[in-house]
Amino acid sequence: MSTTSTLTGTVLRPGDPGFDTERRGFQAARAHRPDLVVVPATAAEVQAAVRHARDRDLDLAVQSSGHGLATPLDGGLLISTRRMRAVTVDPATRRARVEAGATWADVVAAASPHGLAPLSGSSPGVGVVGYLLGGGFGLLGRTFGFAADRVRGVEGVAPSGEAVELDRLPADGTVVTAVEIELVGLAEVWGGALAVEVTPAVLDGWATWSADLPEEVTTGISLVPFGDDPALPPPFRGRHIGMITIAATVDAAEIVRPLRELGPVVHERLGWIPAAESHTIHHDPTEPEPYAGDARLLRTLDRDGLRTIPALTGPSAPVPSVVEVRRLGGAYGRGRTVPAAFREATHLLRAVTVLDGPDEQAARVLHEDLFRPFTADDLGRAWGFCYGLARASN
Repeated sequence: MSTTSTLTGTVLRPGDPGFDTERRGFQAARAHRPDLVVVPATAAEVQAAVRHARDRDLDLAVQSSGHGLATPLDGGLLISTRRMRAVTVDPATRRARVEAGATWADVVAAASPHGLAPLSGSSPGVGVVGYLLGGGFGLLGRTFGFAADRVRGVEGVAPSGEAVELDRLPADGTVVTAVEIELVGLAEVWGGALAVEVTPAVLDGWATWSADLPEEVTTGISLVPFGDDPALPPPFRGRHIGMITIAATVDAAEIVRPLRELGPVVHERLGWIPAAESHTIHHDPTEPEPYAGDARLLRTLDRDGLRTIPALTGPSAPVPSVVEVRRLGGAYGRGRTVPAAFREATHLLRAVTVLDGPDEQAARVLHEDLFRPFTADDLGRAWGFCYGLARASN
């Protein structure tokens, strides 16, 4: 381990044990390439790192879980917050203080014994702060709105190196060291997934079904191309499957009944589950992968555009990809701290391409082809879902 006089905490340089572990995150397609990694355990150590970067005019980046890396650091100083994971819950105020390196799994574990839950997303391994800075499209977003709107306080270090306390998430390069968030009373969630074979009617049928949903129901549909792999269950092997996800605060058994008519049902798991297990609705990957993602916020959902998606992304497509459409609206439209496009969008369209076969350029072309039919309704990128490829302008 190397040391630097103005720094405290763990300081790592290339070649030091642990350097590669700290610079890499869940996004395996890209990794930061810093000259120096600081692994703080306290806010004071974060402050020392920011001042060190300021005084030496070093590029600075911060990473916790590393799920959403788009543009890696080349040189400079990386702050890895993964050792700052303390979560303290106050059941009386329904608030939690969460350090910068905590994941949603940490918050769920601390909140669930009190019958409380955070407005987390589909993956428990995602870092809390990065998710909040992206707005926070939660499992129950149509019911409770953006997670960013539940932030009640922020502790951080300004670019000047001074410690600051804010009442909302920063937009000026301030390094967040902890957040205070509002929790919701939630012991159970009605939901799960319904898997149907993709047919020309599936996407259009889901869009029609979801158009008039009550706010208590949040839904999305992911088109997943499965290879002809003997290790896969026979119902999925070599098929294009539409995974319809449901998360609700009410019993939605009657509401979802029409979905079974959209196509041949190959799997179903719906019902009440503990809120602490709500991440199982999506079954997101838990191990690092090389992937590229892009996402657009749409004012309306063009039905002709929907019909182009299966052929572009299915098992026989040149670049098989997972495409998800999420129904927004409801409480999302009442967001206070997010950009106007987030509030005005009725749908989110995103694509994820694993980069173990196609190269980055092929993935980029595929994503451009996918979003092109929706240009007239495109309100801009949802940056929290854009990773693996260098960012382009909106």
